[in-house]
Amino acid sequence: MQLLSRKQIRFISGLTFLLCVLGSLLYAAFAVRDWLKDEQRMPVQVIEFSGDFDHVSLTRLERLIRKSQPGSFFELDVNEVFRLVEAQPWVYRASVRKQWPNTLKIYLVEQQPVAQWNEDMLLNPYGDTFEASAGELTLPRLYGPGGSEKTALEGYNAMKSLLATSSMAIAELSLSERFAWQMQLKNGVELNLGRQEFIDRLQRFIDVYPLLTKQEKPVRYVDLRYDTGFAVGWRIDDNKRS
Repeated sequence: MQLLSRKQIRFISGLTFLLCVLGSLLYAAFAVRDWLKDEQRMPVQVIEFSGDFDHVSLTRLERLIRKSQPGSFFELDVNEVFRLVEAQPWVYRASVRKQWPNTLKIYLVEQQPVAQWNEDMLLNPYGDTFEASAGELTLPRLYGPGGSEKTALEGYNAMKSLLATSSMAIAELSLSERFAWQMQLKNGVELNLGRQEFIDRLQRFIDVYPLLTKQEKPVRYVDLRYDTGFAVGWRIDDNKRS
């Protein structure tokens, strides 16, 4: 039987020691991983919201986040939370970050509705649509073909600024398939502005409306689709009609 030399014995001893160290480190790594994954040891205790918002339900949003991310602080996927938060109807923009040791910080920018769009959507100031309930909000109603949201909003803003010089305001504004404008004012008067020079035509109406109010009959509609002049429809009192 051949005996091992001292050199071989030292090599085997060193290798054995190295394997023991590596095994210990590997065991420790798995133990730490399991410890970090343990929600009971490292839970996300606080979800902190900040920003200006009136319509976002923080209780509902927090419940959705905790349901989608049930793991520990270290397992929580910030990108997934970001996508979940920005998918909410009233959220325009969001930022999400983790703060050691147990906090998730979320900053929200809420959608700002400026008009209803085709009855089933809302418009923000940039002409983007989003699905949400207007609730008790009093918003002008805008209508138009798909893809015309920004055009309709730009037209509305221009006409709103022009009407600001008078006591009149827009209740409803429609843009047809041929991009002709029709408007209903809050006082009930309907305006047909056509496709071209609609701002000039609206100004013509503003200039002449004080004269129209002096008539015995209230104005029902004004058709301004003429190079010069306009046509007026009058409201007929049902009592007098009978």
